[in-house]
Amino acid sequence: MIGKILAAAFKTAGWKVDGVKPDLKKYVIIVAPHTSNWDFFVGWTARNLIGFRPNFLAKKELFKIPLIGWFLSSIGGVAVDRQNKKKSTQLVQQVVDLYAEREEFIMTITPEGTRSYAPKWKTGFYRIAVDANVPIVKIAFDYGTKTVFIDKPFYPSGDLDKELEEIIDYFRQFKGKNPEDGVR
Repeated sequence: MIGKILAAAFKTAGWKVDGVKPDLKKYVIIVAPHTSNWDFFVGWTARNLIGFRPNFLAKKELFKIPLIGWFLSSIGGVAVDRQNKKKSTQLVQQVVDLYAEREEFIMTITPEGTRSYAPKWKTGFYRIAVDANVPIVKIAFDYGTKTVFIDKPFYPSGDLDKELEEIIDYFRQFKGKNPEDGVR
C-alpha cells in the first residue's frame, strides 16, 4: 500500500526513472550529486518504485534515537561509526565481509560524503567493489529533468585514479537540488 502511495506521489511530482534495476544479487550503488536532504526521499521513493531494497550507511548516533533508529533499520540502514577516522579502512573491510557473508547484498553510498560541495570524493565505495569483486552501479538524481538515472553496472579494474575521474565526469552532467553544491 505505501509503495503505491509513494509511486503516485513520485509521478505526481513529475519524477521518472530512466534505466533498469540490474539483474544481479550483489553490487555497490553510488548516488550523486548529493546536495540536499531531499535526495533521501527521492531515492527512497525511487527504490520502492523500482522494486529493490538496497542497504545504506548512516551515522550510528541516528540508530540510538528510538523511532528514527527503528525506521532506518527497517528500510535497510546499517549503522557506522563516523567519529573514528582510523576505522575507515576497517569500515571498508566490514562491508566487504558483508558481501562475502550474504547471498544477496546491495549497498548504496554517496561518495561525495556530504551535501555540500566536495572537491575530493571518498573512495571507500571503489575499494569495497574491488575487494568484494562486485560491480558499481551509478545512479544520478537530476532535479533539472526530475529523473533518476540508473547506469549499467561496471566492474572496476583497480585503477582508482583513472576510473574515479571517469565516474566523477559521468555525474557532472546532472543537476542536484542545490546545483552550486553539485559535482564540478
